[in-house]
Amino acid sequence: MKRAPAPQKTHAHKDMQQEAQERSSVPVQVVHEAIRKQGDEELNRPMQALAWSGLAAGFSMGMSLVVEGLLQAHLPDTPWRSLVVNLGYPFGFLMVIGGRQQLFTENTLSPIIPLLERRDRATLWKVIKLWIAVLAANLTGVHIAAWVLSNTQTFKPDVQHAFEVIARDAIAVGFSAALLRGIFAGWLIAMMVWILAVLDNARLPVILIMTYVIGLGGFTHIVAGSAEALFLVWNGSLSWWSYAGGYALPTLIGNLVGGLALVSALNHAQVVAGTGESGPK
Repeated sequence: MKRAPAPQKTHAHKDMQQEAQERSSVPVQVVHEAIRKQGDEELNRPMQALAWSGLAAGFSMGMSLVVEGLLQAHLPDTPWRSLVVNLGYPFGFLMVIGGRQQLFTENTLSPIIPLLERRDRATLWKVIKLWIAVLAANLTGVHIAAWVLSNTQTFKPDVQHAFEVIARDAIAVGFSAALLRGIFAGWLIAMMVWILAVLDNARLPVILIMTYVIGLGGFTHIVAGSAEALFLVWNGSLSWWSYAGGYALPTLIGNLVGGLALVSALNHAQVVAGTGESGPK
């Protein structure tokens, strides 16, 4: 007896296979490579360009406090007010990411991938210079933004009062709490960068959700949080030492730990383990 011929794949079956391929998740190696290329581009940008971009990002991050303050001043004092006020927190991040500006916490991920692959002094020195340039520029920008909000009549007294209330709540943390909350913030920002590396669509919801959680959770962010703390410094309510030693330092350490250990190293290790590589040859 002759065996019946195997059924031919129909056009519909091929269409289903194509759809399944399109719906399948992007391999982690592809994400890793996209971020590595982005990191190389950042490491090779001129310092002057990084500084100007970082300064613009500092100005932009000050807008998070502005929008939060406006919402606070115009909403009734109810239990749900903080849920709405924190919708203003993502505003600065949207300006920074949409404007392709340099933000320090984003730089805790992308430049580290090339460093983890090469593990040489030249790349390490590039990373250090990048971090110094961007962080200094970011903090200069938020210093200027905080001074304007605190010492000019740009906003009405009720809005300035809202700025102060928000700022006092933001810095009401001790050293250890600021550090631990900074780890969460650094992890969320770096994870956001990892997700955005493979998204063509739905970028806006990802930015909004991830940064909204940072604001709602009271997680400390070295740039956004500095805009709030420096508002109090400029109006005389907080000393420079209290800002630097009690808030900025632990927050910076936490953001670095969150970005490096919980995302960069782990995702890099995942790719190395998946490809069977043991390091640079």
